Amino acid sequence: MSKLHTPRWAWVLTGSGHFFVESFEMIRSLEHCDVFVSKAAEEVLRMYKLKLDFPPNMRILRDKTASAIPVGEFYHGVYHSVVVAPASSNSVAKFVYGISDSLASNVYAQAGKCRVPSIVFACDTSPEMLTRAPHGMVEVFPRRIDLENTERLKSFDYTTVVESLEDLSAAIEARREALTRDG
Repeated sequence: MSKLHTPRWAWVLTGSGHFFVESFEMIRSLEHCDVFVSKAAEEVLRMYKLKLDFPPNMRILRDKTASAIPVGEFYHGVYHSVVVAPASSNSVAKFVYGISDSLASNVYAQAGKCRVPSIVFACDTSPEMLTRAPHGMVEVFPRRIDLENTERLKSFDYTTVVESLEDLSAAIEARREALTRDG
């Protein structure tokens, strides 16, 4: 196996189905990316009958350890950016309240501790939404606490919260440009 190119992107898949499929195309557009797959994301993969069919230069890191061992690589400069997309309301709440008990919440916490910028595509961003479920489009009505947590997360250091696929694409492109400029 060839030497791991560093620094790299870290992309976190959570248990939200909101734009889950569309996120895969964005992942494929990144060079040197590791995909962190939470236990909840594994369930979503099965529900949507999806496979993690990414290029061989992308590592797939699954939620298999209690202490989320792969996040230790943040301390060694392996990652320059984190993308959490899509981010479930559960993950956003954990980020806001500092709970690090899953692969997704550990990646976000370690990125913050290491001052690695994160882009979070929060799913619960408006009082009424249409989203794709395994069997078609459905209406969802995020709770007030979900909307409040999304707003709180916007104030966190090293965090950009986006609310649409277009915003996600633009934030990734802005990060690419910053890396080129600084690199």
